[in-house]
Amino acid sequence: MSPAPTLTPAPEPSAARRVPAQQRDLQITGWALAAGCGDREAAERFVRATYEDVRRFVTYLGADGPAAEDMAQETYLRAMTGLAGFAGRSCARTWLLAIARRVVIDGYRTASVRPRIADTADWQAAAERAQPRHTPGFDETVALFDALRTMDAARSQAFVLTQLMGMSYEETADTAGCPIGTVRSRVARARRDLAAVWSTEPSIPAA
Repeated sequence: MSPAPTLTPAPEPSAARRVPAQQRDLQITGWALAAGCGDREAAERFVRATYEDVRRFVTYLGADGPAAEDMAQETYLRAMTGLAGFAGRSCARTWLLAIARRVVIDGYRTASVRPRIADTADWQAAAERAQPRHTPGFDETVALFDALRTMDAARSQAFVLTQLMGMSYEETADTAGCPIGTVRSRVARARRDLAAVWSTEPSIPAA
């Protein structure tokens, strides 16, 4: 029997390691502000710089294939409409992911289904698109995605943003609209949930 994947906490980036990311976020925020003033080139740069983050985020939250593309496009439609009112008080990427989160929630409500993570087959397809099947860690990635579908949506989101997408707890709190302490609690509970799932499902493969 293969052991469950090891969950190693992802530490918050040190000040030194955060510098390039902070500079990038400042650049993205600058493009967003310029786009809000009508600069089309800045708008194009803003979209190019953030699209993969948005696409990955909505996929992690359960959208697969065409649905993920549709939700990403809807996110940018809403963002472009609201850019004129974006004042830059928070990072534009954080602001954008908060919009993406709302798009996903609205999508579930429109479909009149309980918010959930995508079915196992969808997660496997999403994982394969992100990571080729024969690369190290593929099976573990699928196992993680499959386990996330059983989790409370708020905990799953906090785990995805901090542990998979590398966002800080502060950025995640801004995206989710909750205190940092709540994010920390959700991540801790998510880790316990995942550990519990893996302990009761010995068939989950390890890398």
